[in-house]
Amino acid sequence: MAARVEHLVTSGTFSLDGGTWDVDNNVWIVGDDDECVVIDAPHDASAIIEQIDGRTVRAILLTHAHDDHIRAVGDLADAVHAPIYLHDGDRALWDMVFPELSPDRSIGDGDTIEVAGATLRALHTPGHSPGSVCYHLEEAGTVFTGDTLFQGGPGATGRSYSDFPTIIESIRTKLLTLPPETIARTGHGDSTTIGDEAPHLQEWIRRGS
Repeated sequence: MAARVEHLVTSGTFSLDGGTWDVDNNVWIVGDDDECVVIDAPHDASAIIEQIDGRTVRAILLTHAHDDHIRAVGDLADAVHAPIYLHDGDRALWDMVFPELSPDRSIGDGDTIEVAGATLRALHTPGHSPGSVCYHLEEAGTVFTGDTLFQGGPGATGRSYSDFPTIIESIRTKLLTLPPETIARTGHGDSTTIGDEAPHLQEWIRRGS
C-alpha cells in the first residue's frame, strides 16, 4: 500500500513575547496501515495517538519549535516511542517549552526520512524561526510548509527569532522552485499550491512583514 497523507486539526494556544493567542493547528501524518511519521505535535497528544491507531511511528518531525507546534510532543513521544526531529536553529525556542527535555535527532537541509516506501526530504526554510523546516514528499506532489508558507503568503515574522527578508529568501529559493502543482500543506488553515502562491512573491515583498 502506498503512503497516504492524513490530516488532523487540534486547538489550543500560542504564546511568545508575553502574548497568548487561540490557534487551530494542522497535524499531518504520512504512512500506511503499518507505519507512519507525524509532522508537528500541537496541543493534544491523545487526539494524535488516536489517529495513529497503534501504527509504528518512525519519527515525529517538527517544522519548528513555537509552543503551539510542540506542546504535545513530550507526551506523544512517550506514548509511541518515536524519535523527535528538530533543526538545531530552533533549540532556544524549544528550551522555552521543554527546558529538561532534548530532541532526539537534529534535522538538516537535505536530510531524508523513509516511511511506508516514501521519502520525505527536509528543506531548511528559516525566517518564521531560525530552524524552520519544510518536508517535501515528492512522490505525493506535496510539501508540508509549517508556518513558512500559507495560502496568501509567508508566515508571520513580527515576533522574536523571526526575520522577513530571510523568510522571503527561503520561500523564493526552497519552495517556489518546486513544481507548481505541488500541494502546500500548511501549519494552520487551508492547503494551497505552489503555483497559486508563486505569482504573488513581489506583492508580499512590497507588503513587507
